[in-house]
Amino acid sequence: MERALDVRWDDPAALAAAGRTMPGIDFLRAIRDGRLAPAPIAKLLGFDLVEVEPGHAVFECTPGEQHYNPIGVVHGGLAMTLLDSAMGCSVHTRMPAGGAYTTLEAKTNLVRAITDKSGTLRAIGKLIHFGNRIATAEGRLLDAEGKLYAHATTTCIVLANGG
Repeated sequence: MERALDVRWDDPAALAAAGRTMPGIDFLRAIRDGRLAPAPIAKLLGFDLVEVEPGHAVFECTPGEQHYNPIGVVHGGLAMTLLDSAMGCSVHTRMPAGGAYTTLEAKTNLVRAITDKSGTLRAIGKLIHFGNRIATAEGRLLDAEGKLYAHATTTCIVLANGG
C-alpha cells in the first residue's frame, strides 16, 4: 500500500544569509531553539539539532520506513548524513561571523543495521582540531541505550575565517 509524507521547509537563502551575520555557535543555537528554521535537509530526513556547545553538536532522528532502501533496512545514507551534520556543526561552533567551511573528506563505518525499530538515534559530533585552514571532527551514532550504529571522521576546509 502506498504511503505519503508531507515535507515543508523555509527559504534556505534566508537561513544562509542569517548565518553569515552571526558567530557559528549563536547561529546553531538559534536553530536549536527555534528562532531560526532548520535547514531543508533536516526537514526532509526528519532530524533535529538538540545540543550545541563549543566543539560539540548533537542531532536526533527516529528512523522510519521512509528511510528504507530496497533490501528492507534504513539506507546507510541516513547515518552518513546525520554524522556529517553533527561533525560539521561541531566545526561550525568555532566559526566567527562571516566564516565559511565545507566538508573536504568524510569516512563512515556502519557497524549495525538501522530499522524503524531502532528508536531515536543520536549523532554526536566532536571537534578534534580547528586550524586556520583545516578542521577535523569525529562522530558516533548511538541509540538510547548507547549502542553504536556507526562512527565517522571528517576533514573540513576553512574557506573564510570571518571578517
